Amino acid sequence: MAGTYARATEVLIVGGGPAGYMAAIRLGQLGKKVLLVERKDLGGECLNRGCIPSKALIHASRLYAQLGQEGAGIGVTATGVTFDMAQTQRWKTEIVAKERQGVQTLLKAAGVTVLQGEARFVGPRSAQFTAPDGGSERIDFTDAIVATGAVPLTLPGFETDGKRVINAWDLLGLDRLPKSLIVLGGGVSGCELGQFMARVGVTVTIVELMPQILPGLDPDLARELTRALERSGVTVRTGTRATRLDRSGALLKLEVEGPKGPESLSAEMLFVTVGKRPDSRDLGLAEAGVTTDPKSGFIAVDAQQRSNVPNIYAAGDVARLPMLAHKAYREGIVAAEAIAGRPTRYDFQAMPSVVFTTPELASVGLTGAEAAARGYPGAREARFPYAALGRAHASHAVEGWVKIVGDDSTGLLLGAHAAGEGAGDYIAEIAHALEMGSAVRDIAQTIHPHPTFSEALSEAALLWLNEPMHVARRTVDHAAR
Repeated sequence: MAGTYARATEVLIVGGGPAGYMAAIRLGQLGKKVLLVERKDLGGECLNRGCIPSKALIHASRLYAQLGQEGAGIGVTATGVTFDMAQTQRWKTEIVAKERQGVQTLLKAAGVTVLQGEARFVGPRSAQFTAPDGGSERIDFTDAIVATGAVPLTLPGFETDGKRVINAWDLLGLDRLPKSLIVLGGGVSGCELGQFMARVGVTVTIVELMPQILPGLDPDLARELTRALERSGVTVRTGTRATRLDRSGALLKLEVEGPKGPESLSAEMLFVTVGKRPDSRDLGLAEAGVTTDPKSGFIAVDAQQRSNVPNIYAAGDVARLPMLAHKAYREGIVAAEAIAGRPTRYDFQAMPSVVFTTPELASVGLTGAEAAARGYPGAREARFPYAALGRAHASHAVEGWVKIVGDDSTGLLLGAHAAGEGAGDYIAEIAHALEMGSAVRDIAQTIHPHPTFSEALSEAALLWLNEPMHVARRTVDHAAR
């Protein structure tokens, strides 16, 4: 596309990830003329370098582990089971390509024009677009949505090189496995991908600065996963700071300091996963008059995703925490509907989160400690074990539990936290219940299909009410609710 051109559109969307493409589709449905600019691949990090490819690799590693380690005990014997990383990568790439094509088809059906390249604002109603071949054009717009997502953070002295010191994007593209790996950062990505590597034979050590892995998550969930990781051979070092990286030898040497004092850890690769920052730089936001937080880089938005410039909106990881794809979906739709003049707002009572490890972890609403801190003096928890769940035994998945948090004085449901098979699927029921202002008894009286993992929700609710059916009743007496 040589040369310089100009065009106009009603809505310009910068970024084709979850927030951007959802906003584009919704705007198309509402009759708006939309132009979407994506720097690289439609679907953004989630589809191309995050949620989907990581879950594909995790699924492959679970299948490998189940065939090689778990089957014999239940009468399924497999010999000569191998893990071919290159073939798994080819399969993963096919999945991502199909999903990306699906997004492209949906955008086309919504009448959205898609341009590959970069867009930089030159004013509050104009942007300069540059194509990969160097061609450029000015895009004039009535409204715009910034949906550029986030990029991995780097640490001084631990910069990635894409070969031996890698980030999550690099790890998801590996076609060969290292013999050993140090994971610097015990957050979601570090735990999910660290466990994936351990399952397929890599010696893994996770180093986390905070007192627990998965900082901010319910401590019981973090402890459950720590035990599972350690049982599978992963070394977990919490409360440990990385101080220096030596790249000079055949093995990387990471100097750390933790509860045991200074130590030196060695590995073939170092996976640095210490968080992400909003991708709000080099977009010309200042030229457009859009304010960003000078420390975090987030674009400040209101309940309709509108920035301080009334016709420029932001959605997804670039707008606010948490950095979750399902949160970005909702924000993109809110921004689209606000532009179209529909009554809408970003307003929720419960934001579910899932960690795709084994056991799978899911959480929504308040923990017991959070509830007490927010003025619920009667906050109380009850935990129902998977070991008392028929489906868990039938599925050879008895490690896990569901914990219900409720308010003793009102019976109000405040949250739920789960570890175990299927947790990520059934946690949405609690999210819906929290949005509806449900009581714990509402969960207990909802009929759950048998035999399913979702029954653990009603069983935990019954236990909270001291009316348990599949575990022994506690001796403490609670008033009927």
